[in-house]
Amino acid sequence: MSRWNLPDPVALHAYGQPERLACHDVATGRRWRYDEFDRDIQRTVALLADRYGIVHGDRVATVANNGADLLLLNLAAERLGAIFVPLNYRLSTLELNAILDDCRPALVATDRFDRLPTPSSGYAVHVADLAREIAACEPAEHGPRPPNDETKIILYTSGTSGRPKGVMITGDNIRATALNFGVPGRVAWNSVFLCDAPMFHVIGLLPSMRATLMFGGALHISPGFDPERTNRLLADADIGVTHYFCVPKMASMLAEQANFEPSRWQHLQALFTGGSPISPAEVNGWLERGIKVSNGFGMTEAGTIMHVPLNRQLMAETAGSVGLPAPFLEVRLVDEHDNDVAAGEPGEILVRGANVTPGYWNRPEETAKALTADGWLRTGDIGQADVRGHITLKDRKKDMFISGGENVFPAEVENALMDHPDVVEAAVVGVADPGWGEIGHAYVVLRAGSPADPDTLAQHCQQRLAGYKTPKRFVIVEELPRNAAGKLMKQVLKTPGHGPDSSPG
Repeated sequence: MSRWNLPDPVALHAYGQPERLACHDVATGRRWRYDEFDRDIQRTVALLADRYGIVHGDRVATVANNGADLLLLNLAAERLGAIFVPLNYRLSTLELNAILDDCRPALVATDRFDRLPTPSSGYAVHVADLAREIAACEPAEHGPRPPNDETKIILYTSGTSGRPKGVMITGDNIRATALNFGVPGRVAWNSVFLCDAPMFHVIGLLPSMRATLMFGGALHISPGFDPERTNRLLADADIGVTHYFCVPKMASMLAEQANFEPSRWQHLQALFTGGSPISPAEVNGWLERGIKVSNGFGMTEAGTIMHVPLNRQLMAETAGSVGLPAPFLEVRLVDEHDNDVAAGEPGEILVRGANVTPGYWNRPEETAKALTADGWLRTGDIGQADVRGHITLKDRKKDMFISGGENVFPAEVENALMDHPDVVEAAVVGVADPGWGEIGHAYVVLRAGSPADPDTLAQHCQQRLAGYKTPKRFVIVEELPRNAAGKLMKQVLKTPGHGPDSSPG
């Protein structure tokens, strides 16, 4: 293939800086220079096409911890024109089944066969076997570049209806997100990223990994967040981590460890945070330790939307905000009639740009609700801008809440509760929590004479939902608060002290 028709940045860097470190798999110790990483992507292309018969448009799913082999799958699928679908390994078997039925992958790579039944169609392979199979293949020749406006990735998030929905991410979305983080985040050829955010989240897969590879930096992939290990890696002068993403809860866990030594994080440009609120006190606490904190706002449907600039004075002055809009997108704050609001007034955040998803997989109605006719994405989040344009999140228009960086939709939890034969009604709300940002409280009406109690309901949810979705408090009530029109008033349930203390313990 001609060098002027290279399929992606990795192939370019394989020619332009072949000897530089591209990727390090922390769990196995394997390392790839850019020329070696490009070669192994092409080996994976050969494996997918020749061994598993993957063709244009097929889905390739994963249910596994972070690892370089998953990234090789992602990049190889993209070069083939296939679609990469990384799934949350914390989901229950029932939840995984629902998603697999929706996306129908031709291949699933996993390290959790005990929780993942073999798909009705296609193949399933253990990640450890996949690594050996990749190594045994001869690299395929570089082929023509698939169009960037095609879907390359599907990231699943829970829907407001309780059904999972797949966010379609195109090649254009990937590149725009890499730039929207890379420019304000000061990513360059000598940047070093530590990635322990899960690859089934937009933060782990796009800003962390794709920004690194776009600019030719080095990526260190950890299998998952372990605060002791992360502290050790951040302090390792031989690695020299410059960029690290975490939710605020992860940042506070780092500070609780015996090996917490931020004075040794000499190369780190900032802790990049998001996913849940971070208080001004927390931001200032990190600044006092000598560590900058660039808080931001993003979502699966649009990648990076905002970040606080890497300026210590601005970080202190705007502590608690999510900063300024990224450079390659438009942002509006609007009222209920879609009119722009003035500075200092709250409004729903709308986003438009090459970073915005074209919609949801197999969900045309939900796509129409999320996107306006002229391309604006309704985020459902309420923001307020100061006179300089710095935006602070005020509330969520939708019922969704974020617990420890994970999105939780009450409708999904309520549907699980309603599967219990003794549950008549259920309402779930997110309540502020100092450790996790928000946690779920469930208010349940039981059938008369039911022996069910909070422990029973907790066990019921744990069998059907991921742990972070299971409410931390269950309250048995005689009825749910409703207005004169019969509409459920969830704000009443969020009132401190509502209902008796019926936590499962």
